[in-house]
Amino acid sequence: MPSNIITITTTEALAAFCERAREHPYVTVDTEFLRERTYYAKLCLIQLAVPGDDRNDAVLVDPIEGSEMSLEPLYDLFRDDSVVKVFHAARQDLEIFFVEGGVIPAPLFDTQVAAMVCDFGEQVGYETLVRKIAKASVDKSSRFTDWSRRPLSDAQKLYALADVTHLRDIYEYLSKRLERTGRKPWVEEEMAVLRAPETYKVDPDHAWKRVKVRTNAPKFLALVRELARFREAHAQERNIPRNRVFKDDALLELASTKPKSERDLGKSRLLLREARKGAIAEGILKAVDAGLNCPPEDMPQVPPARDRSAMNTALADLLRVMLKAKAEEVGIAQKLIATASDLDDIALGQRDGLALQGWRGEVFGHDALRLCDGKLALSCDGNAVKIIEI
Repeated sequence: MPSNIITITTTEALAAFCERAREHPYVTVDTEFLRERTYYAKLCLIQLAVPGDDRNDAVLVDPIEGSEMSLEPLYDLFRDDSVVKVFHAARQDLEIFFVEGGVIPAPLFDTQVAAMVCDFGEQVGYETLVRKIAKASVDKSSRFTDWSRRPLSDAQKLYALADVTHLRDIYEYLSKRLERTGRKPWVEEEMAVLRAPETYKVDPDHAWKRVKVRTNAPKFLALVRELARFREAHAQERNIPRNRVFKDDALLELASTKPKSERDLGKSRLLLREARKGAIAEGILKAVDAGLNCPPEDMPQVPPARDRSAMNTALADLLRVMLKAKAEEVGIAQKLIATASDLDDIALGQRDGLALQGWRGEVFGHDALRLCDGKLALSCDGNAVKIIEI
């Protein structure tokens, strides 16, 4: 019942729970946050659970009610190599902890990734795993709630806690299945990206690469780069969404019109009114000036698109057939192993793609190269595709 849910609001209580958690092999973790009005996510709630049925085994940690509480005991637990930290679809949760505390939990286990390896399909949702593995259901009524408002309702608390209590059953099931199939190293390999600090750092110098442009002209890209760099840095400094500075369509308009004064900014069709004066306007004009005066050798260069006209389309089709056969054989979604673009690259002769490395290489990539080299052939046996040594 909601009245039995423990909500932690002090450093001492958090430290006590984390000390108890060290007695267990794993702890499940989830967060609730808001990001609509800020650049960085606003942490509103942390849910934690360890194995067991006692009311003390699953708790809520409220950094809003406990505004004086330090999260350092939790970060110490995250650094403890003896306790596995279990998340579902961990990317955004991990970004919060990296930004807030400079820590990335380890060892790390993401049940969404593990479920894909265990034949539950692509990007499988938490509710699906709860239904299929825990044989339970999740009340979605509080899904789109404002987690920053207090007090939290009983329904909100129950919803939040369910995100980590059912996760225990899911983790134990998937962990055992991975051990049985020998695929635990596959998941550990996938965790490398989530554990890398670079995954959560947004460098303003590279922000321009996310802007979709219709031309690769270096002079135009120099303007896009400087405008995107200013926007990202300004958004980070003020902790506001980048689109609140100006949107991509306005950025491209500015790169095209090259305004020299606030009067020029006033003629923009797409620029927000508050961006036509003050600090944003000043930043825009400086960025445009920097882009216009960028030396040719410092202008951005986009790698030329791979020429696919020389691709052996028949070979690419054979690779697609092989991928489908391999995916069905091992029970993994095809796109987790290789994308259509990956297959085209292999057919073109590329030999350093992700599909050729690690567990993907073992499952598919090595045989894909042998097919390209004429050492394997494909045949049909009824409805099944057979791979034949030549």
